[in-house]
Amino acid sequence: MEKLYEIKEEKEKVILVGVCLGDERETEESLDELEDLVKTAGALSVGMLVQNREAIHPGTYIGKGKIEELKSLITQENATGIVCDDELSPAQLRNLEEELDCKIMDRTLVILEIFARHAVTREGKIQVELAQLKYRQSRLAGSRSFLSRLGAGIGTRGPGEKKLEMDRRLIKERIAQLRREITSMNQNRDVMRQQRRRSNSCVIAIVGYTNAGKSSLLNKVTDAKVLQEDKLFATLDTTTRALRLKSGETIMLTDTVGFIRKLPHHLIDAFRSTLEEAKYADMILHIVDCSNPQMDRQQDIVYETLTQLGIKDKPIITAFNKIDKLEEIPVLKDLKADETFQISVKTGDGLEQLFEKIESILRDAKIYIQELYDFTEAGKLQQIRKYGQLLKEEYTEEGIEVQAYVPKEIYEAVRHKLGH
Repeated sequence: MEKLYEIKEEKEKVILVGVCLGDERETEESLDELEDLVKTAGALSVGMLVQNREAIHPGTYIGKGKIEELKSLITQENATGIVCDDELSPAQLRNLEEELDCKIMDRTLVILEIFARHAVTREGKIQVELAQLKYRQSRLAGSRSFLSRLGAGIGTRGPGEKKLEMDRRLIKERIAQLRREITSMNQNRDVMRQQRRRSNSCVIAIVGYTNAGKSSLLNKVTDAKVLQEDKLFATLDTTTRALRLKSGETIMLTDTVGFIRKLPHHLIDAFRSTLEEAKYADMILHIVDCSNPQMDRQQDIVYETLTQLGIKDKPIITAFNKIDKLEEIPVLKDLKADETFQISVKTGDGLEQLFEKIESILRDAKIYIQELYDFTEAGKLQQIRKYGQLLKEEYTEEGIEVQAYVPKEIYEAVRHKLGH
């Protein structure tokens, strides 16, 4: 009988390298997260090295003594490369290559790899390629060994190995082309936003740290069928779905890209229009994984990213998700939120109360009117359609029966014009 051999792809084995600038807990949490990122990118972390320093070494990221220690660790663990917890400069990358003679990667490259693996739509793929090329363009300034050393594994998705051999001019031309395509997509996105505004639908942006449960929530309440997995950055593409509330009002829920520590600036630039969905929303729904021990820091990072994107002065509801994972629920606080709720998307606990509150907030922002207008005033209803929410418009023998919610800002003007 012929023997069958199972062929498995050899996983990259990497050493995680970090620099602690004083806050040991922050460094530990960041490296734990880097380990998860490396795993998501398809590699295996086989060791970890941390150096306490007052500042990151400008030439080699870590000091000379630690480089020697790292060499021994690489040999001992039979590692194929290292992953540094911060974005490396071209000089640091080149110098580490010369010192260690192995594949050198950083946090940014790993995150870009994950984005390249998970991009599904044309827009997502273009945004990822743009971010990758901008990252690689800055590294062409030094040794070209960065390109030749990549080989297989992390850092070879998206543009691909052949495109990595492009010179500066070709990369520059490709970046310009991708920017034109993204500009065109941004224009389409603006048109869609204007259509949503014209329909008077309230838009709620779902934001949160990666893997907090944003896509799961969207799927649960709208049957959106968005990919949901227990891994970092399972979904990248923005999805907007309509949800009809109990009151009959239809709102638009928009899922956004998850946030993370040290989110690469290349990605923020490339995904700006996608991330800025929250900027044009009427309300922010902040999903927090309350089962994660790093919950407080993750909340801070979400707010820091929102500030970086210029998103402020929006009503914020924070939903602490995954309470089903907790044996005992602690006191959960978010001082920056207008309201907080405890929910479990998995079991459905708390979701009804959450959306009842959303309805209540939307209702409080408007004034309910119920009137009978003369037929000669039919044209005046346009103002209600434009600025309010028209619930009922029925033509009877006596006139036009109207039920609507109108913003407080125009209530007096509408009352006066309609002869109340």
